[in-house]
Amino acid sequence: MVPWSARLVARIAPIACAVLAAGVFVVTAGSEPAPPVPVLVGAGDIGSCTSSGDRITADLLDDIPGTVFTLGDNAYMSGSRSQFRQCYGPYWGRHRDRTRPVVGNHDLLTDGGAPYYDYFGASAGPRGEGWYSYRAGDWLVLALNSSCDAVDCSADGPQARWLHRVLQQEQSRCTVAMWHHPVFTSGGMHQPERRLLPVFRELYDHGVDVLLTAHNHNYERFAPQNPDGVRDDAAGVREFVVGTGGASLYRFPAEAAANSEARDDRTFGVLKLTLRPGAYDWEFVGQPGGAFSDTGSGRCH
Repeated sequence: MVPWSARLVARIAPIACAVLAAGVFVVTAGSEPAPPVPVLVGAGDIGSCTSSGDRITADLLDDIPGTVFTLGDNAYMSGSRSQFRQCYGPYWGRHRDRTRPVVGNHDLLTDGGAPYYDYFGASAGPRGEGWYSYRAGDWLVLALNSSCDAVDCSADGPQARWLHRVLQQEQSRCTVAMWHHPVFTSGGMHQPERRLLPVFRELYDHGVDVLLTAHNHNYERFAPQNPDGVRDDAAGVREFVVGTGGASLYRFPAEAAANSEARDDRTFGVLKLTLRPGAYDWEFVGQPGGAFSDTGSGRCH
């Protein structure tokens, strides 16, 4: 007589094999797993050999999958080769293979940014320009150069013409742009960079949803706005200032800028953007023990 356990195994083995062959993630016949939702995570004003903040934020990145972005001023104080190697490399540098950077004014102080382009290579886009684009799922991502002392930020400049052409050709429902200098900010050290308004207007006219900036070493989120700084929930660009990558922190003045919805100047951290089809979620992930958080969602235009 065959033991009952052997008879049970004989009966369930073909069923188990069929389930495994079909794939454990299949719920119904013919269905396929949904593609992963892209995640962008990062900050600006990052690597400094005189601060431990970049170590804190790099540790946060260790636990967040996705594409890492930088928002400029990656290696203080002058973007030299030794500063990229010694101040940026030990911490954020371990995520270099999944990083798409933005150039900042401090990155351009040494040889016109040559060490920046050498360090990041093809991931930084065409050498000497500082602007490029790529796709993240259904989203178009624009990396731009906001250092108007080094590049032409006018409506007729090469960057604006390139941007106009890309936005015309891509026709993406959802778009996020990123550069270093904020167009809107409550301050802390630097004033709004109004020379960027022609490029910002190009974003607005083409329905860009989100703009990521840094330069002021603090965190700020604005309501969607038009180029005149008027709230526009239907078609405005939502700007984030995320200068909390680790170099230092700047205190806000007493008065907040118009349409500023959230601010913090005491917490190193990174911004996590989850890029869903037709919508996005944001989360400020702060240093361990920090009391500040900011989360929310928005829909694409």
